[in-house]
Amino acid sequence: MYQIILFAFLFLGGYFHYLWKAEAALHEPWVPDAGDRLFSQRPLPPFKESSSIATYTFPLRTQGRNIVDATGRRFKLSSVNWYGASDELFIPGGLEVQHRSVIATTIRMLGFNSVRLPYSDEMVIRNPHILPHLLTANPDLIGLRALDILNAVVEALTDAGIAVIINNHITSATWCCGADPCDAGWANDQFGPLCKVSQTEEEWIQHWETIMQPFVNNPRVIGADLRNEVRGVWGTMSWNRWADAAEKCGNRLLKMNRDWLIIVGGTESGNDLTRARERPIKLDVADRVVYSAHVYAWSGWGSKEGRYAKRSYASFIQAMRKNWAYLVEDDEAPVWVGEFGAPRHPGVGDANYWRNLLRYLKRIDADFGYWAINPRKPKDNVQETYSLVKDDWVTPILDYRMRDMTELIAGEGGDDNDDDDDDGEFEGEKGLGTGEL
Repeated sequence: MYQIILFAFLFLGGYFHYLWKAEAALHEPWVPDAGDRLFSQRPLPPFKESSSIATYTFPLRTQGRNIVDATGRRFKLSSVNWYGASDELFIPGGLEVQHRSVIATTIRMLGFNSVRLPYSDEMVIRNPHILPHLLTANPDLIGLRALDILNAVVEALTDAGIAVIINNHITSATWCCGADPCDAGWANDQFGPLCKVSQTEEEWIQHWETIMQPFVNNPRVIGADLRNEVRGVWGTMSWNRWADAAEKCGNRLLKMNRDWLIIVGGTESGNDLTRARERPIKLDVADRVVYSAHVYAWSGWGSKEGRYAKRSYASFIQAMRKNWAYLVEDDEAPVWVGEFGAPRHPGVGDANYWRNLLRYLKRIDADFGYWAINPRKPKDNVQETYSLVKDDWVTPILDYRMRDMTELIAGEGGDDNDDDDDDGEFEGEKGLGTGEL
């Protein structure tokens, strides 16, 4: 009996030691390759004027896997997230550093033609006056409420020729998304007094109507991303329930403006669109549905193959095709990868995830939305490691991420001739090693 216990103890100890070593390997610093280093020494290519929403003929609609304009010309979403209005300060970040028009110019300079702009339901409910020190670079906004400032930011973006997609990010104004069941879906009235901010499904839709009303006559506000990372309590949200709510909300918004695109994210924190083929979103106006998926290094946890940070390319694209990419590859519906991102100084696991994802996105010429431009998080002004600009909101960070996204924006698919190979394991991916740029 003693020997069995000793053997079990040694076996478990060895197994957990192996897991610890494998996890530690993912966090080893990564060395940028020669191409990344060369990219960082050159200026960004100029903004591709033909990609600007100002050059398209309205209305936009969907056609197979693409978003197209009235002439049938594809409008590829090359987007960046600009967050803050969904967080505790109730406004998009950076307005104390740069004028909103300067930030819009920065976004164009980076090559993006569209912005995903999140908000919280609490922002709509409270609509507070914003503290003056948060608006020092935008003195004309001092004294205004949160909704007024959001409208001014949208106007600055669209005046700069940038398309805007509004996103209902979270119910309570805070960083998204934790284990709080009150923010795991669009309605939380079933939890009663447990939730600081409580809302019914009808109230959620009314908040959407309030947010979108000022943009009814602004054609460059092209759509509504109905809810961020629907998951339910411990991942229990069913696709059917979410699809029913999305249709109800989408149809109400289309009564305000039938030209808006209605964007519906997957369940399981935005990862899962596996049932969109058998139970598609159907709206009263045809050709308005765009699906959205989120893909991060930690996505895939709980599966046999593990998180995307540690997967081979073959395993990674198998998951993408199962979760959402079948809609694109089979030319059924557009899918906007509305959130993905990686840190400026990644570990080996982050770099492996990034290389696999961007290799695949380039291959299918995907619509995308990087998270995020912000160099600081709102509440405590801590550094945003995923940022694409320095603290001045002007100076770009020219690293491996911008190199890949510049190629993705340009539609350069790279040399991915065999997408079913099994290279790209995090231990052996070309360019992975120790140190940092």
